[in-house]
Amino acid sequence: MHGGEVAVGERRFDVTGITRVEGEGSLRLAVRDGNVTEAHLAIFEAPRYFEQLVLGRTPDDVLDIVARICGICPVAYQMSAVHAFEDLLGVVIDPSVRALRRLLYCGEWIESHALHVYLLHAPDFAGLASAVELARVDRAAVERGLAIKRVGNRLVSLLGGRPIHPVSVRVGGFSRVPRAADLAQIRPELDDALRGALATVDWVAGFSVPDFERDPLLVSLRHATDYPMNEGRIVSNDGMDIEPGAWESAFQEQQVPWSHALQARDRDGRAYLLGPASRVTLAGEQLHPLALAALDRSGLATAIARNPYWGIAARAVEIVHAVAVAIEIIDGYGEPARPMEPWAPGPGIAAWATEAPRGLLFHRYRLDERGRIAEASIVPPTSQNQAAIEADLTAFAPMVLGLDHAAATHRFEQLIRSYDPCISCATHFLDLRVEDQS
Repeated sequence: MHGGEVAVGERRFDVTGITRVEGEGSLRLAVRDGNVTEAHLAIFEAPRYFEQLVLGRTPDDVLDIVARICGICPVAYQMSAVHAFEDLLGVVIDPSVRALRRLLYCGEWIESHALHVYLLHAPDFAGLASAVELARVDRAAVERGLAIKRVGNRLVSLLGGRPIHPVSVRVGGFSRVPRAADLAQIRPELDDALRGALATVDWVAGFSVPDFERDPLLVSLRHATDYPMNEGRIVSNDGMDIEPGAWESAFQEQQVPWSHALQARDRDGRAYLLGPASRVTLAGEQLHPLALAALDRSGLATAIARNPYWGIAARAVEIVHAVAVAIEIIDGYGEPARPMEPWAPGPGIAAWATEAPRGLLFHRYRLDERGRIAEASIVPPTSQNQAAIEADLTAFAPMVLGLDHAAATHRFEQLIRSYDPCISCATHFLDLRVEDQS
């Protein structure tokens, strides 16, 4: 155990207003005889009812509505929905449109990962309370992160019509597509971002992290030729291999009394982990060569799979990948003959999963005879990760309960931030209570 023995008798931790995650929630730890008997990650923000808001709507209406679920990863919600509808309706998109969708997703990965690495998580490793404090001691690093994020936002704006809640994605393609000259304007910024991304991997590889390892069940998409974003099969490190629309055959949601968000487990009741660490571990061979070389240079491939604190390194590697892929797409871009393929509405089940920055995002819709939404189910990555986060907190807690209040609290907060939970677009998250029930 680190930090000495756990004190005998009752001990409580009460922390409110923890920043640097998207949303509000609480964590309660109950301890008896030095062992954690309860670890509940409660998401208590009010339900937002998006699955009800889309009922009776057309597929294109859905794309505009679900983009408002999150200001950090709106593209992910559009991509899972649009691929679900196109799969059901038999829509085959132009290869250039496929490339543009990957480019749009690259933009989101870049801005989301840069935000997390530099502004939300890196201060923990420097023992600082905020990115503002980090800027005081390492201004160049924070400026590098902001420059990388800016490029991601520029890509989303260029392809999606605006940097937040994009509006151009449509079933069959886009409402409009950029000209090659439009994309060429951002190319020099991507060259700079690639240099910054490579420096980011080297920077985070030098961080000191807690010595904590476990063997989680990892789940992600895996594609035959591409690092997974929009397409691929759902796989796991214990042999699962299913179609992206078959999520419900392997996983199930359940309501827990301490959270407004549904949790998910596999059909055997096991918690599982999504996100960059899972993707790098399960599909790392498909990383862009520059990203794979950066991962190899870091020496962290094994640690990323076993230690959640190294999730920051996985995100850094994925920034390199997304920037490098964006450059290749722009360099090889040819404008499609038309921005959108025609399609006809119809009934059936539309289901698909894509890789949001934080992990697998599953959508399922039932369309009625008019092609309108009759039922909807959206399973975001953070709700799927809840059970795994609770399991990791349970395993990790005995290592730090012997530390003083401030040090133990910091370790718990840092562990929560390792998963980059996206609860909402708010800033406060953790209300931590640890009780010794001896």
